[in-house]
Amino acid sequence: SMQRVLALARQVAKSKATVLISGDSGTGKEMFSRFLHSNSDRASGPFIAVNCAALPEHLLESELFGHEKGAFTGAIGRKPGKFELAHGGTILLDEISEMELSLQAKLLRALQESQIDRVGGTEPINVDVRVLATTNRNLEDWVAQGKFRQDLFFRLNVIPLRLPSLRERGDDVLVLADFFIRLYVREYQRPSPPLSDEAREWLLKYDGPGNVRELQNLMERAVLLSGGNPITPSHFLLDPDSWPLFGEDATLPGEAGGEASSGFAAC
Repeated sequence: SMQRVLALARQVAKSKATVLISGDSGTGKEMFSRFLHSNSDRASGPFIAVNCAALPEHLLESELFGHEKGAFTGAIGRKPGKFELAHGGTILLDEISEMELSLQAKLLRALQESQIDRVGGTEPINVDVRVLATTNRNLEDWVAQGKFRQDLFFRLNVIPLRLPSLRERGDDVLVLADFFIRLYVREYQRPSPPLSDEAREWLLKYDGPGNVRELQNLMERAVLLSGGNPITPSHFLLDPDSWPLFGEDATLPGEAGGEASSGFAAC
């Protein structure tokens, strides 16, 4: 499933077509956006990412399109927006579904005309930007509910890329787990722990609601706790009430003898 998505991404990377990347949280939507940019003719230009869910509407408008001095309280000088900063490159509108309807109308005009208007400005500004957008929602349902403009959806959905969840990717979970183990073994300079058969079976059955991002966290945790021994499901620490006392007989750093260890275990 990922090979099909990658093949489509490679086909459209060099175009200026708008791409709508959908998928559950943690499936790698921003990473695919960066892949599209780095394989495009705009790779030498800027890549600007904007989280549309992180700012209220009035601040997001200024963030995207910029503002003139005195446009609102606190606007002490002219500020270029992200569209201007992305000129000649790519802008990523992350979690586009969280944008308010009134701002969606202004975004639609920017996409259609390749022009933006600064808040408080009097003249439109031409921009040459390739637009990518991501969402973890079903935007067609969002349109049906009146929460997202249909015309903007059509304008964004020129090339739809849907990233499959980790549970749809079969044995990929084991390939990724081994990759993240090697990553954190290098980062923390720890012994390299193998994945036990029990852990592999557990990973293949686990629903993984956090997808690749959650798997990465699990492997980081396991590398830190396994001490180079084979990784088992207990190293994933998903249920705090059943956490084992890893190394409870071990001597604390800077301590010597069994007395300190016994005292720590007693605590």
